[in-house]
Formats: sequence, structure tokens, C-alpha cells
Amino acid sequence: MSDAKPAAEAAPKGGKKKLIMIVLIVVVLLAAAGGGALFFLKKKQAEAEEEGGDGHAKTEKVEKKKKKAQDEHPPVFVPLDPFVVNLADRDADRYLQLGVTLQVEDAKVGDQIKGYMPAVRNNILLLLARKTAKDLGDAEGREKLADEVRLAAVRGMGVDADESDLEPQVEGKGKRRRDPTEDWPVQAVQFSSLLIQ
Repeated sequence: MSDAKPAAEAAPKGGKKKLIMIVLIVVVLLAAAGGGALFFLKKKQAEAEEEGGDGHAKTEKVEKKKKKAQDEHPPVFVPLDPFVVNLADRDADRYLQLGVTLQVEDAKVGDQIKGYMPAVRNNILLLLARKTAKDLGDAEGREKLADEVRLAAVRGMGVDADESDLEPQVEGKGKRRRDPTEDWPVQAVQFSSLLIQ
């Protein structure tokens, strides 16, 4: 009988440890749930204050949603037939073979470009014929060429644009103005090939 008493006394101690562990787990879970609820309430309150403010925050929020929607739709690429032109080098006869792909916002703009294709190609050919091998010899020159091809393409589509639109738009005290090229139908120019002979 003496053996039965220690086993009976051991059982309640193990039960108390389990009870304490269960209580601690419940307290931790309740604290986590309370913290999560507080976080979501604060977030909703902050959003309500933004919308109830001067309207500026709401406008920014709408613009961010538009930007996100644009990012969800991949851009459309319009490949142009390759260009082969004589460069303006005086010391030797040099040729440029250039593959150009125009990046546009959507398929509708891609179809519009096809309607303006003769004017677009003409403007790009005239631009390329004024270049020398030295102009295209480094990465900076090629990046400048991409900007100039973009300008030539949008001019061919009837957009009123000039070289000053490509320069950084800085207002007093280093503030940037709205970029006039944002509304251009051609968003970027990609080169698929560039060969100088």
C-alpha cells in the first residue's frame, strides 16, 4: 500500500503542470489576438483619417491604384522592320543596321502606331542618317539614341514634342516638374540589334 500513495500524489502534480501550461498558452493566444485586433483597428482608423482629410491623400491613393492596374497589364511591343542607313561619317563609308522595338501601353496604341508607320519610319531614318559612328560608340550615345528615336516616333504620330522634353524637368530648389514624356504614346525604345560597319 505504501507504493500506491506516492503514485497517487505524483498524478496531481503532473496535472497542475498541464493546467498551468494550458493557461499560459491560452493567455498567449488571447494576447496575440488582442494585438492583431488593435493593429487592424488602428490601420482602419488611419485610412479613414486619410480619406477624410484634404482629398490629396485620396487622390494619391487613386493614382497608386491606377499605377498598380497598369503594372498588372504587361506593355505591348511593336517591332519595326530593321533600319539600314549610311552614317554621316566623313572619313569612311559606314553603315548602321538597327533593329527597333517600340514599347507602348496597350494594344490600342500599338494599332494606332501601325497607321502612322510611314511617318514614324521616315522620322527615324532621317535621325539615323545624321548620326556618326562616334555618336553611337558608347552606352551613353546609345541611350541618347533611344530617347531620340522615341521622340522621332511620337512626332511621326503627330505629337507636339521637341528635344527639350527629353531633358530633366527641374523646377526651383531641385523640385521635379511633371515629366512631359509620360503622356507620349511610345513609353520606351528597345534595340533588338545594333551593328555598325
